[in-house]
Amino acid sequence: MGIINFFIELLKNPRAAIAGWIAMGLAPTYAFIFLIIFVETGVVFMPFLPGDSLLFAAGYFAADHNVGGGMSLFVLLPIVWIAPILGDQCNYFIGHFFGRRIVESGKVKAMTPERIAKTEAMIEKWGPLAVFLGRFFPFIRTFMPFISGLSGMSWKRFTPFSIFGGLVWSSLFTLLGYFFGGIPFVQTHFELVIVAILLVSLAPTLVAAVRGLLNRKKKN
Repeated sequence: MGIINFFIELLKNPRAAIAGWIAMGLAPTYAFIFLIIFVETGVVFMPFLPGDSLLFAAGYFAADHNVGGGMSLFVLLPIVWIAPILGDQCNYFIGHFFGRRIVESGKVKAMTPERIAKTEAMIEKWGPLAVFLGRFFPFIRTFMPFISGLSGMSWKRFTPFSIFGGLVWSSLFTLLGYFFGGIPFVQTHFELVIVAILLVSLAPTLVAAVRGLLNRKKKN
C-alpha cells in the first residue's frame, strides 16, 4: 500500500511531493525526480506518472531557493535530460525483445488496442519523427519507444529522435516552471495550473479517443 499511496500523492500534488523529498535532502530529491521521469518513459507498465507536472514543479523549486532547499537548475537539467533518454532506450529494448509476448498477455491494461493503434498510426505516418512527437503526449510517450522496438524500427533510426524529444520535452516543462512558477497567480492557483498542464497534455489523446468513438458509432 505504501507505494500505491506514494504514486497517488504524486499524481494529486507533485509540488507537495517534491517539498517532502527536499525535507530529506537534495540527493534524494534529485534521485526521486530522475526515477519518476525514467520510469514513466522506461517501464511500459507505468504510463500514468505525471512527467509534465513533475518537471514544472521541479523547475519552480529550482527557481525559489527559499522553498527549494538549494536546488540548482544546473544540476536539475542534466538529470531530467538523462532520465527520459535512458528510459526510452530501456523501453525500446523491452519492446524489441519482449514486446509481442507482453501485448499478447494482456497484462498491461493501459495498453488498449486503441492506444496501440494510435501509436502505430503515428509511426506509420511520421516514421521516426513520431518518436519525437510522441514525447509530448502522456501515455503515447510511454508506448512509443515500446512500439518502436516491437515494430522493428532500427535502433539507429529511433535513437536520434528519442534523444532530441527527451531534451526538448524535459527542458520545456522544467524551464516553464523555473520562469513562471513564481508568478503570484501561479503560486495562488498552483494545483489548478498543474491540472491545466495535464489537460493540455492529454487533450490530443482525448480528442483522438472521442473521434474514434464517434467513428465506431457511425459504422454501427
